[in-house]
Amino acid sequence: MERLAPSLTDVRAVVFDTDGVITDSARVHAAAWKEAFDAFLEAHPPEDPEQRRPFDVQDDYLRFVDGRSRLDGAAAFLASRAVETSDDTVRAVAAAKEELFTRRLREHGVEAFPGTVRLVRALRRAGLPVAAASASRHAGELLTRAGVRDLFDVLVDGGEAARLGLPGKPEPDLFRTAADRLGVRADRAAVVEDALAGVEAGKRGGFALVVGVDRAASGDSADRLRRHGADIVVRDLAELLGEEST
Repeated sequence: MERLAPSLTDVRAVVFDTDGVITDSARVHAAAWKEAFDAFLEAHPPEDPEQRRPFDVQDDYLRFVDGRSRLDGAAAFLASRAVETSDDTVRAVAAAKEELFTRRLREHGVEAFPGTVRLVRALRRAGLPVAAASASRHAGELLTRAGVRDLFDVLVDGGEAARLGLPGKPEPDLFRTAADRLGVRADRAAVVEDALAGVEAGKRGGFALVVGVDRAASGDSADRLRRHGADIVVRDLAELLGEEST
């Protein structure tokens, strides 16, 4: 039987981000963003040749779009390349990404990270409620396709966030709403995130513990998660488990 790490023994609920934390879907998002942004930069090259470089699926993805809504992510990246855009342009790029992502998802599917599934099951055995939260409207479909939707007591996705008028990350409203629906105050709950905007949202929201998941595991990625608000950083959530002594 697996036990929870000491860092989790004082929390009363855990809220998990979806893409890159529960499901291995961040790479699908990144590939779709790359195709959409590269096509835009080719059709509308910035004046500065350096700003015409292709979208980087690691650095640019983590800095500008990971954890954000599609519109916020599109606007942030285009602004980083000094591209003058209108709301219509941002919506068009975001819509292109949405179409590409949906096609890739339905052609190739997605899987849940085994370490995350082990942790969620251990939390449930310990009697702690768990929620999934995501800025993506596809979160429910992702969890269902990965076969883990029934492991989560609550899901707050991008569609629900839009209906409630919740601001995007790094504002904490998405995570706080999930904790509220679990019946637990933020200061007694943990947030698990892989995105810089997400860990910052957890810290701003006053959560008792912010766990950063360093899937990139390269360069200063772990330090960047800590600087944005992660209390602890792991490469795989199975690191938060151990074996019960006998």
